[in-house]
Amino acid sequence: MRIHIGSDHAGFALKEVVRTHLLALGHEVTDVGADSEASVDYPVFAGEVARAVSHGDADMGVLVCGTGLGMAIAANKVAGVRAVQVGDPEFARLARRHNDANVVTLAGRFIDAESAAAIVDAFLAEPFEGGRHAGRLEQIRELERSR
Repeated sequence: MRIHIGSDHAGFALKEVVRTHLLALGHEVTDVGADSEASVDYPVFAGEVARAVSHGDADMGVLVCGTGLGMAIAANKVAGVRAVQVGDPEFARLARRHNDANVVTLAGRFIDAESAAAIVDAFLAEPFEGGRHAGRLEQIRELERSR
């Protein structure tokens, strides 16, 4: 799977762990930064990952900041992106199954490496269920078009 990953300074350490984990699983990973714990602005990295997903250059995105919240807000400004902040593998599965989420955001200051790996694994493995959820996604697309 082609995955774009990014973080700000607060998420850098966890991003590095998740990136290594994804590479070990054989995924094609593009790291857009940050490259250190030096202070940076998270919307830059959220935008780069979100645009890659939106344009089809990535199958999925992973973003990490201190809480995962700012990354989700920024990524969701890009049409076609359904970013969710997740702190639990079951929420990751439900976000994929019911919402066809395509970007997961993680809280670098609040979850450990093992939990992050479990969340990302669940997110990437779960298919979209379709059915009644497909109509809801079309309603979300309509909201995007009405901006």
